[in-house]
Amino acid sequence: MEEELTIQKEKLDDNPHMPEELAETMRNQGYHFVGRHSATKICGYTSSSLKNGDSCYKHQFYGIRSWRCIQATPAIGCNLACSFCWRIIPEEMGFKWNELNAVKNWDDPDAIVEGLVEEHKKIVSGYKGNKDVNMERWNESRDPAHVALSLTGEPLFYPKMNELLSAFHKRGISTFVVTNGTMVNALKELRVMPTQLYVSIQAPNKELYEKMTRPKTLSAKWENFISFLEIFSGMNTRRVFRLTLVKGANLEDARGYAELIRIGKPHYVEVKGFAYVGGARNESRGLSYNQMPSKEDIINFSKELAKESGYINADYHESSHVALLCSDESVMENRVIEFEK
Repeated sequence: MEEELTIQKEKLDDNPHMPEELAETMRNQGYHFVGRHSATKICGYTSSSLKNGDSCYKHQFYGIRSWRCIQATPAIGCNLACSFCWRIIPEEMGFKWNELNAVKNWDDPDAIVEGLVEEHKKIVSGYKGNKDVNMERWNESRDPAHVALSLTGEPLFYPKMNELLSAFHKRGISTFVVTNGTMVNALKELRVMPTQLYVSIQAPNKELYEKMTRPKTLSAKWENFISFLEIFSGMNTRRVFRLTLVKGANLEDARGYAELIRIGKPHYVEVKGFAYVGGARNESRGLSYNQMPSKEDIINFSKELAKESGYINADYHESSHVALLCSDESVMENRVIEFEK
């Protein structure tokens, strides 16, 4: 088995199924490819926390150790082209590459996990010579304890998600999966639950949803999104809504968002301010620097949303610009997770 995995691992070297010019652009942006369709990139908070700086909001809210977290994806493609997303959208670069049908043969889940862990270790190894690095944290960073499958694309595109999550869990690595709320059948087939399951909430109503998400497929429509939330409400794991709010766009209608909360029944709601970075600065998306919400905007909207939904306004992380709402007192008291390693 070990020999088979080694052979498979060799096949999962940097070999992404996309135009080379696009792959090279992503490499220059810090992406490290693993196989045909997976990638990792060091998170700014992993880097910062290694140097005793800020840790991410998941450290403050849920207790994860940012210096031990892999930021990754098992599927680079996405069926949405959200205007506020910081990722590269191939069409904006002039590529006609169909990222939704790019993969014919999916990589082995055990090899993906092995490849992502090894690539992460290579990345953090470069921090050893930095005089500002906390060496105790650096040593721990080479034994990752968490993975956030949120880097880019839609992770539920990967058809072997149950096996992938099992492979991470067998290594004692907790899993945080962020989905865009379109893959209804994939959600139905999920049997192995991630440690925490997120769904991105892009808008409070159908009209804004279509405007903000700019769907690439007919299946990525509002009615499908609502069906996803209905199934999501019964998933036996910690459930989270993540709102990314843009002034002058979807930073409105707290009652509409509260209705989505009623349908999806998340334990936690993260209310995050849009950041004018990366792909979001592309002129074709029509966004501007001034549409980033202020701290007061996020806090005030969180209070309004708490009032409309009956949730508890629990916390705020300054540098991530995100507020946390909890469904009840018990959920709030137990939000910090006890991790195995």
